[in-house]
Amino acid sequence: MANERSVTIEDVARAASVSRQTVSNVLNSPAIVRPDTRDRVRAAIARLGYAPHASARRLRTRRSSTIGIHLDPYAGGISGAVLDRFVHALTERAGERGLRVLVYAAASPEEEIQRMTDLADGGEVDGIVITGTTYGDPRIAWLTARGLPFVSFGRPWGDDDIDDPLHLWVDVDGAAGTREATEHARAAAGPRVAFLGWPAGSGTGDDRELGWREAMRAAGVSEADLGELRLTVAESVADARVATTALLQRDAVDAIVCVSDSLAVGAHVAAVGAQRPDLLVVGFDNTPAAEALGLSSIEQLPEQVAAGTLDLLTVGGSLIGNRALEAGQAHVLVRPRLVVR
Repeated sequence: MANERSVTIEDVARAASVSRQTVSNVLNSPAIVRPDTRDRVRAAIARLGYAPHASARRLRTRRSSTIGIHLDPYAGGISGAVLDRFVHALTERAGERGLRVLVYAAASPEEEIQRMTDLADGGEVDGIVITGTTYGDPRIAWLTARGLPFVSFGRPWGDDDIDDPLHLWVDVDGAAGTREATEHARAAAGPRVAFLGWPAGSGTGDDRELGWREAMRAAGVSEADLGELRLTVAESVADARVATTALLQRDAVDAIVCVSDSLAVGAHVAAVGAQRPDLLVVGFDNTPAAEALGLSSIEQLPEQVAAGTLDLLTVGGSLIGNRALEAGQAHVLVRPRLVVR
């Protein structure tokens, strides 16, 4: 084996006593090579540790083997760690499959569509991963019309939702997570479990609230009590603290399940201020902030989301074109885990 330089296709040809073209044929069109010659060339490749040059392969196939993904603007706060972990895991697992990840920035869906247009027209990406899906997401309509392979981290949250076999998506089962958290809170602290969530209309937020409502209804809690126990605030630690302080002044709740770790931190601060430092508060995202404060939280498992994304976007390690799948095969729903502290 060559020790001071990379092994070349010529080295393989000499070791196998064949021409350079024969080695190329074995790599790119093995069916046209006689089996005994093919086996001899492959043995030489394995013995020498030869790896075809990635850029040459891209020129030959006219494919970039690259996945584009939008990098959300930095907004500070607590909950951005989940997408950071997802992008890191996607990049790592894509590399294991011989694929690359290209990160691009955009400040709005319209700007992101323009960036995707530029990347696709320039042949820089063969597929796209989008995040932060919303009701009527314009990116989904554009990607579908363009025929550019894509998977979304997040459901469509629209009329097509989970039944559209052309929209491949991976998501976290938020309702399953909050349902488990609510059942845990009732068993560990008591029956009056409040929910601190975002305003209605957020697909992700509504899904997480659903799990709490299902668990409480199953326990026989009335709709009137659910209304009293449901708090609505923006994604703000300060707003969560104010709302929780008001709740604790009027209601001796036993626990609070929150739609995010940011709101859980605010609820915990309010509980400490109300002389209830041991009030059970459960967050969502399992961020370092929740861990540092000793708060239980629901972990999204972004590494599993990344693996599911690549499973939908690739076949045999290669990026594929958009194709219709059976509805049950067109998405991956990852069940999160409750981390109890």
